[in-house]
Amino acid sequence: MTTMSNSRLVDAKIYVAGHRGLVGSAILRRLEREGCKNIVTRTHAELDLTDQAAVNRFFSEERPEYVFLAAAKVGGILANSTRPAEFISENLALQTNVIRAAHATGVQRLLFLGSSCIYPRDCPQPIREEYLLTGPLEPTNRPYAMAKIAGIEMCWAFNRQYGTQYTALMPTNLYGPNDNYDLTSSHVLPALLRKMHEAKVAHAAEVSVWGTGSVLREFLHSDDMADASVFLMNLPEEIYAPITRSEAQAPLFNVGCGKELTIRELAELIRDVVGFEGKLTFDTSKPDGTPRKLLDVSRMKELGWQASIPLREGIAAVYREYAANNASSQRRRSAENVIR
Repeated sequence: MTTMSNSRLVDAKIYVAGHRGLVGSAILRRLEREGCKNIVTRTHAELDLTDQAAVNRFFSEERPEYVFLAAAKVGGILANSTRPAEFISENLALQTNVIRAAHATGVQRLLFLGSSCIYPRDCPQPIREEYLLTGPLEPTNRPYAMAKIAGIEMCWAFNRQYGTQYTALMPTNLYGPNDNYDLTSSHVLPALLRKMHEAKVAHAAEVSVWGTGSVLREFLHSDDMADASVFLMNLPEEIYAPITRSEAQAPLFNVGCGKELTIRELAELIRDVVGFEGKLTFDTSKPDGTPRKLLDVSRMKELGWQASIPLREGIAAVYREYAANNASSQRRRSAENVIR
């Protein structure tokens, strides 16, 4: 983890949008650990970011100096395939409202968080930032990807026209505390972790994995993502300002660990961590998604940041939390049944 000595963020007013999600909650923990006291948050019930008037009112009243835009409608292949209209319309609305309100109220720096799915499906590997918009997208999540691409372009356009200082981080596949384990909308790692756990508890003979298991993926712990986010926002002005002023290069940075493994290898790793002793089967009638998407993270390394949490260690920590929460939920349900 990086340190924030002489941090510009410690005494600043900071708004973390999406603070209950996987990335937003990690950013919140990171900021709190470094002593940031003036952090503003709102739940979805308190502030609907797709409501332009409500967002404008919030920014006018709170006047944050720094904004981490981690709020988004996210999901895996199934969710993206069955609800494409929601994924493009809601993400476009919320990010547009926040970016425009940030400009209107003089936010000093804004960080827009996206996804590696913004890059073409058959991109050269590893994927460099300049490969954006050089080929067709993966069809299964194209609406979501288009929304995120629009967010990057919007940050860049506001920088060029208004002199704002907005940047964007595109992480690889993320996992960590507060992940989504709903099998109808989750990503591959939490979905597999839940399946393995439930199979272990039920003494099942096998677990079915979507696709062939041959596609390659890179995974990053959300705490590493949060560390990268705070690191970028805390850069000295002489380094940060030129990033936002470039006419030739989008203010875009890939964030990953630089290592990949197949979905089969991931499933085997999770099976080992969970302690499930059954076999794995692969449902080839289900889509694989993009064949490979390893990010080139040299731009962040050149700035002085790199990931630090090994995949096995990260999955083991997440599983301990998941198993503990699952056991706690079962105890509550049992107690409720006794009371009834």
